[in-house]
Amino acid sequence: MFCSWLRTILFSIFLLATVTVTAADWPQWRGPNRDGKVADERVPTTWPKALKEEWKVTVGIGHSSPVVANQRIYVFARQGEEEVLLCLDAISGRELWRSRQAIAYEMNPAAREHGKGPKSTPLVTQDNVYTLGITGILSCLDAKTGTVKWRREFSQQYPATSPLYGTAMSPLIDGDLIIVHVGGHDKGALTAFNAETGAVKWANEIDGPAYSSPIVTTLAGIKQVVTVTQKNFVGVEAATGELLWRMPAKTSYDTNSVTPLVYKDTLILSTEEQGLIAIRLVKNGSQLVPQQVWSNKEIELYLNTPVVQDNMLFGFSVRQRGQFFSVDADTGKIIWRSQGRSGENAAILNLGGKALLLLTNDANLIVQPVAATSFVPVAQYTVATSPTWAHPVFLGNRILVKDETTLASLRIS
Repeated sequence: MFCSWLRTILFSIFLLATVTVTAADWPQWRGPNRDGKVADERVPTTWPKALKEEWKVTVGIGHSSPVVANQRIYVFARQGEEEVLLCLDAISGRELWRSRQAIAYEMNPAAREHGKGPKSTPLVTQDNVYTLGITGILSCLDAKTGTVKWRREFSQQYPATSPLYGTAMSPLIDGDLIIVHVGGHDKGALTAFNAETGAVKWANEIDGPAYSSPIVTTLAGIKQVVTVTQKNFVGVEAATGELLWRMPAKTSYDTNSVTPLVYKDTLILSTEEQGLIAIRLVKNGSQLVPQQVWSNKEIELYLNTPVVQDNMLFGFSVRQRGQFFSVDADTGKIIWRSQGRSGENAAILNLGGKALLLLTNDANLIVQPVAATSFVPVAQYTVATSPTWAHPVFLGNRILVKDETTLASLRIS
């Protein structure tokens, strides 16, 4: 009896130690710093021939990525005519709670193959989890219980509450503010809400929303929210929402979808059909003026956002029917490119500056060394039997992969 009890205690201690060492919070779109970088993780020096499936849970359709906080996984998906937020135990995949809301939605015919969402990734804080549904409904729920704390919808303010192909931007937190671009095609507002009450702190009706997600950063000495709207690149003062600068970002079909990336004192941006650019904000009296540092017309981003390590930018271009690339982030010059025909899209994570984790939309998971001077994957895995548009989550010794309807935990070692 005593030996059995002792074995149970020792196993529990081992399990807890494993969780503490290998699991880290990934609480929002593109991770803790919103830059796609996994820090302080044990990245394998060698990769196995195959990944072992630990568990798989049916969660629903949608491109929303899973997030992880406090040993819980939050997944936002559609089941039938409901948007459902699921909270799962991070180790076992066991459901802890679910919150559901009836949301009828009709897709634009041009985006019907992508399903009725949701596409926006949740945001988790210590106490709350925030979701932005495909119709533009913003919700705050208790992270421990799933109880709705507040909910906002915007049909009384705007003719449309989501852009043409459905809401896709992911909420941003800055201190006690939740920042979301609400509204729809041609009319909306980048808006800051009190995180606990949902009250509006500020709103800037500069433009309708796009499909890109905002970031908060300090450039030219000013803390600002930078995002891509339906027709512009913009920066607004983080405390007040006052417009600081703007640049045209008009595309043929109003499909801006790439999250801005900060590199040193520059912003790296991309729009469909117009290539990749880097800009620097320069003070001219009381004004901030964006100045182009470099451009690269050979690289075109769409639906995915690059990562940076040292002076190297890694991404996925839609040219050549899908092409991985590395460019010099100081000059925009190409370092290497893969052959092409790699897929429609790829989600990219920087594993502690050692390797890139690349997940294509056709479930091909690729490990590429950061220091390589060409595209030379050290491992490739087929991780699902249906499309994988959501970003994976790397948890040290395992990877979470969301496919068309399920979430799986795949063990590395």
